[in-house]
Amino acid sequence: MESSKKGQEKKKIPEEQIFPVQFALGEIKEKIIITTTNAKPSNEQIINQAINFHLKGNIVQAIKFYQYLIEQGCKDQRVFSNYGIILKDLGKLQEAEIATRKAIELQPDFAISHLNLGSILEDSDKLEEAENSFRRAIKLQPDLAKAHSNLGRILIEFDKLKEAEISFRKAIELQPDFAKALSNLGRILIELGKSEEAEILIRKAIKLQPDQAESYQYLGIILRNKGAVDQAKICSERLMRIRPWSIIGEYSFNHSLKSTSSHT
Repeated sequence: MESSKKGQEKKKIPEEQIFPVQFALGEIKEKIIITTTNAKPSNEQIINQAINFHLKGNIVQAIKFYQYLIEQGCKDQRVFSNYGIILKDLGKLQEAEIATRKAIELQPDFAISHLNLGSILEDSDKLEEAENSFRRAIKLQPDLAKAHSNLGRILIEFDKLKEAEISFRKAIELQPDFAKALSNLGRILIELGKSEEAEILIRKAIKLQPDQAESYQYLGIILRNKGAVDQAKICSERLMRIRPWSIIGEYSFNHSLKSTSSHT
């Protein structure tokens, strides 16, 4: 995960979910300007402005507003959860975990906060805790496709491939166009000796998301195993165009399943 440069005004919206209507804490101290017709804006108005900045990708302004609200003693879980998303995206995992746990403390039954915490814990190599968070998210919201997919990714790390297969299949059942879940299920099926189904799923993932590098890697594995070396080389070339800094495409696609984990 790459950190943003200080002062950068625009940043890609992270994959975690922002709640509609690091910079570490205290690092940005500029005065904020709150647009409102009232002399004294309410917390809800300030929260809405923070979320608006966040959704538009104006991360620096969003940080200022979230920090202001936290320093003023705001107890709205959206503030802590959204701020946690930004901190995670900036690589501030410990602070992101603290903020997200506070969001859960304020609203324990909100599945998305548990999903976001699981992602932070996974990036922090706290895999057992991450698994618990994803399972909690699923318990609270069984139709949350991303939680099932993320759980599947954790189960791969624990060599529980059959359980991971079930999780990815559930994610795809809930969201049939979930390209990364299709690709990840495909790579599990390669390990389980179900290459024909794996190829179908991975090709579908590529059609849905042509810029997903891992899908070309997994398809390359299948093609090499079939003896289609020339086609496998094409997959390698496409992988290298998408991810030119990667060395994976330069050799025979013989990485282990764990070393090619694709985050969703």
